[in-house]
Amino acid sequence: MDAVLLARLGAVIFVAIAGTAAVVEMTRVEEAPEPSPIRTVGAARDPLRDEQRRCQQLGEAATQDAACLKIWAQTRDRFLGHPAPNEGH
Repeated sequence: MDAVLLARLGAVIFVAIAGTAAVVEMTRVEEAPEPSPIRTVGAARDPLRDEQRRCQQLGEAATQDAACLKIWAQTRDRFLGHPAPNEGH
């Protein structure tokens, strides 16, 4: 067999296999993953989170609200892993 003919035959076989693989991949139906629940049913409400929402709704006025400033400080402490300060001291 001639080397050129062998190379052409190899190229044709390669293109046929690649084309078949592409068609199979395009016709494959993928199942959508199930969405994970963000919140479990009956979970305890976080009062800090509720106050954060209230401050968010206040918008720019929240920067002057003492309660919002306190909530933001508590949120920052929780995020940084600092223990909550004792209210009595």
